[in-house]
Amino acid sequence: MSLIEKAVERLGQLQRADGQVPEDDACPLVEAAKTADVPDPTSTVSHVRAARSERAAEMHQAVGIELDLDRLTQIGLVTPNHPRSVIAEEYRVIKRPLIRNAQGRGAAAVANGNLIMVTSALPGEGKSFTAINLAMSIAMELDHTVLLVDADFSRPAVLSRLGLPPRKGLMDVLVGDIGDLSEVMLRTNVEKLSILPAGMAHQRATELIASDAMNRLLEEMATRYAERIIVFDSPPLLATTEARVLATHMGQVVMVVESDRTTHGTVQQALSTIDACPVKLLVLNKAAEGGRGSLYGYGYGYGYGYGGGSRTEEHGADARTDAAA
Repeated sequence: MSLIEKAVERLGQLQRADGQVPEDDACPLVEAAKTADVPDPTSTVSHVRAARSERAAEMHQAVGIELDLDRLTQIGLVTPNHPRSVIAEEYRVIKRPLIRNAQGRGAAAVANGNLIMVTSALPGEGKSFTAINLAMSIAMELDHTVLLVDADFSRPAVLSRLGLPPRKGLMDVLVGDIGDLSEVMLRTNVEKLSILPAGMAHQRATELIASDAMNRLLEEMATRYAERIIVFDSPPLLATTEARVLATHMGQVVMVVESDRTTHGTVQQALSTIDACPVKLLVLNKAAEGGRGSLYGYGYGYGYGYGGGSRTEEHGADARTDAAA
């Protein structure tokens, strides 16, 4: 542990003890830092305190909601109540490369790696089911908080799937009816999971997603807390243009493919619309269980896409889930 890290840890311990940092404890740390020609630890601690205060203010302002975890387990969703279920194990496999990229530990650096869009080529393939499960699974990690964003403004499904009524959300912030994201964020009884609803429908949703206001919001969401991973449930790629616009802001895209329904040509066409996204992962949903081997079939592609009708830099196949979408 470096000198600065030790200094910050010591100051944090003192602050937790009585809420203050005694002068006689702080000064030697400051002097040691100056001697070592490293940044003043008190400024680092101030930054940490400010971030914690901001987080506390946001969580205080966010509306608290209660998810019926037993009900969610019964309908096949990942929940902390059953961390060793088959579906929970499947999503552990799916989330690992996504988390590595979000942390900057993948094959290459990924800009906005903590922004993950879940989509599909066509409606009904199970993208909302996948987005909820992915967010819930990541929230069960020790080191990450998760914000699940319903960005399917035409057909929002996250709240209804979770047994919650419609509420104001992201679109209300974009049009200026709500002043800050924290006012529409929902704090759940899953400690590290928050939800941002889609909000009101708007006929110019595509233009709003492409607006400077959306750019600023996404930048704020990506950088406000470095440890937060944000999962977007987006519209299908071939049903609207909104998902394609949203994908330009994402570091990673998860595309859900329905087994025995979605053709290879449809998958090619959908992937070609998000060719610029550096990381794409395919999840095969509704696959018939054919033994443990097929249930856990999995592959991962970095820089995976299509160009000029030919497949380039292919490094994998799919991750499979067989729960209902």
